[in-house]
Amino acid sequence: MTKQFSHTNSKGVTYYLNVKSVTLRGGKEMDVYFFTKYKNSNTAVEELPEDMEIRENPRNGFLSVVRGSERTEPSVDDDEEEE
Repeated sequence: MTKQFSHTNSKGVTYYLNVKSVTLRGGKEMDVYFFTKYKNSNTAVEELPEDMEIRENPRNGFLSVVRGSERTEPSVDDDEEEE
């Protein structure tokens, strides 16, 4: 069995990184990364990709994988005027 990337959240729960290739509506293929509580040799990821980072929801400790350049706050259009 191969080594699987793991991360322990602030609540002390260890999760394992997985990846699945999906086909989008336009026919483009994309890799979707996700965490599970149990090891899965079929979808295991050995290392976190360089352009990805782990984010944790502070309320429930849920982990997610996002591109390193993504922002957590919603963007606000500068063109909109305040009323």
